[in-house]
Amino acid sequence: MRVLVTGGAGFIGSNTVFALLAAGHQVLVIDDLSTGRSDNLNPRAEFRRLDILDDEVPSLVADFAPEAIVHLAAQASVAASVSDPERDRAVNAEGTRRIAAAGRAAGARRIISASSAAVYGEPEHIPLTETARKSPASPYGASKLEAEALLAEELAGTGTDFASFRFANVYGPRQDATGEGGVVAIFSDRMRRNEPPVIFGDGTQTRDFIYVGDVVAALLAAIDAPAPLAKPGPDGPAYNISTGQRTSVNQLIMSMRAASRYFGPVETLPPREGDILHSALDPSKAYDVFGWRANVELDTGLAMTWRWFAAQG
Repeated sequence: MRVLVTGGAGFIGSNTVFALLAAGHQVLVIDDLSTGRSDNLNPRAEFRRLDILDDEVPSLVADFAPEAIVHLAAQASVAASVSDPERDRAVNAEGTRRIAAAGRAAGARRIISASSAAVYGEPEHIPLTETARKSPASPYGASKLEAEALLAEELAGTGTDFASFRFANVYGPRQDATGEGGVVAIFSDRMRRNEPPVIFGDGTQTRDFIYVGDVVAALLAAIDAPAPLAKPGPDGPAYNISTGQRTSVNQLIMSMRAASRYFGPVETLPPREGDILHSALDPSKAYDVFGWRANVELDTGLAMTWRWFAAQG
């Protein structure tokens, strides 16, 4: 199968590309390398360095004629979305619409687009199902929610099936520890340098941590799913990709100490304004529709992640 992966030089994207190639698919990567890294690229995949808003993207998609598209390119920094919400919306919302339109015109059978738990905002109950109230707390979350709507607007009723995957807190090898990298990557990098990890607040805040290998498995299962993903109903074509389990930051630190053998101090700072206290997403719909569930236990995933970070020197 010919598969286009936007953002294929990034954290989730590069892991996805490697898995697609291992499964025998032909892959084209589009990435502008603004946050992705060239050393994440697999030489067996075709690569074009382009912004998804560039005018030549539709013709490139048409020439490649993908049967499936995994759309992961995004502006993923909450801070950047606050400082430049117009750029954030252009990349996340308009960029998704353009990829959807190009894929439909090229005859793509299915498009899977990355969304985020940020579309929910402060949860009213946990774990959140796809039908929960949406109240994004940042321009980033709002742009991801709009991207979901534009994907449906562009593809509903056409021959291209589609879905938006709302990722929980993804961690694993190749995650960037700089900027707003995930907390597991940031902690791993500091422990590798024998520097104390920093907890904002008292560490009792909880998140739904999912290993990148499980996310990649969800994407590949969705590409091959025999049943349509854009099912009608109040929850539409949105799917939580998560474990449904809550882990506190304090529990995370304990597990990472065991994986890394880091027994140094941990710094604490006041809570950050706007941080959500607790979050977990119910992933049962993904299992019901295309048979996927997360399989990697947190301790196992953290050990694999630590080995990768430790090997970075």
